[in-house]
Amino acid sequence: MTRLAVAFFAILVLLSGCIDTKPQLGPDGKPLPPVFRITKREAVKIPVRMLNTVNALRTASGLEPVKLSPELTAAALTHSRDMSIQNRPWHFGSDGSSPIDRVARAGYKGRLLGENISETFENDVDTLAAWMEEDDTRSVIMNPKARYMGIAWYQEPSGKIWWTQVFGD
Repeated sequence: MTRLAVAFFAILVLLSGCIDTKPQLGPDGKPLPPVFRITKREAVKIPVRMLNTVNALRTASGLEPVKLSPELTAAALTHSRDMSIQNRPWHFGSDGSSPIDRVARAGYKGRLLGENISETFENDVDTLAAWMEEDDTRSVIMNPKARYMGIAWYQEPSGKIWWTQVFGD
């Protein structure tokens, strides 16, 4: 039995040498980050996880929690898809629309307070952490007037994720 276990372990060690462990490189020659794939199961969890994490950050700072808004989420989804089509992370739509235009088109009756965007291969938790590290995006999340949030993404077949987070009063 011991010989069998040793032989099995030796085969595993030999086979591990056959695995290509070199990172994939992007067009700039730099290693690409590991790809986070959003499955149907993950897609259901992301909005709740993002909301809960945002609210934990807000309440820890003495701010009111926010609620998910279907209208703000619709505006965020429209923009995530559009950024992918444009292949650039920016706040204006391919039709020249601003974040204010998009939330109005989605039927949101409140006032837009801010929009965070990201082009990444990272999951929602890492994306939120990156937003919290930057003053301008953190100020959107931690706006004391915020009462509603929308969160959406679009994932390309390559794995790149276009995140959009929108806050309103």
